[in-house]
Amino acid sequence: MSGFFAHVDWAEIVQATLDTLVMLGGSLLLTLLIGLPLGVLLFLTGPGGPWRSRVANGALALLVNLLRSVPFIILLIVMIPLTVLLVGTSLGVAGAIPPLVVGAAPFFARLVETALREVDRNTIEAVQAMGATTRDLVFRALLPEALPGIVAGATVTAIALVSFTAMAGVVGAGGLGDLAIRFGYQRFQTDVMLVTVALLLALVQLLQMAGDALVRRFTRK
Repeated sequence: MSGFFAHVDWAEIVQATLDTLVMLGGSLLLTLLIGLPLGVLLFLTGPGGPWRSRVANGALALLVNLLRSVPFIILLIVMIPLTVLLVGTSLGVAGAIPPLVVGAAPFFARLVETALREVDRNTIEAVQAMGATTRDLVFRALLPEALPGIVAGATVTAIALVSFTAMAGVVGAGGLGDLAIRFGYQRFQTDVMLVTVALLLALVQLLQMAGDALVRRFTRK
């Protein structure tokens, strides 16, 4: 077994794992902060929403759909000038976070919008009939009622970000994806590839388990 893992530098594996976790944590936090209000706006300006507006909703939907339609590997390359402007580099962990957020935030926004649309219309109408403001409607009715769906959407987004961080290795973003490409693929070191894939699978499984546990906790019986 030790002979099979002869090419594996465990110190590098640990560092790459930490880089992946930092990329995932930073990009997921920003994705939630941007995607949640964007999803709420999509709902509020959509059909039946208190701020319904075909123009505003159409503009938001167009922006979200355009960003979602760009393959992430293309987005990584196209965003290099903007990434350099924002963080000073397009390489490493810092250089990966802006395209990760731009790629994931619209995806999460659509999941939030879907979760909000599943809230019982009777609940919304009852809150509005009591004279609640839009702020009250959002924070006291929509978000609490849609919380399990939003958490499930955040879990799906986090798992998608894991795959995005792996792809970011193509442009030297660091992390397990970068290690797999440089050693596992370019140098044909199968043992390195297997270790990185196993770690990514374990990370995805842990995220899914944590997300499922939170959904069960927030689901009202």
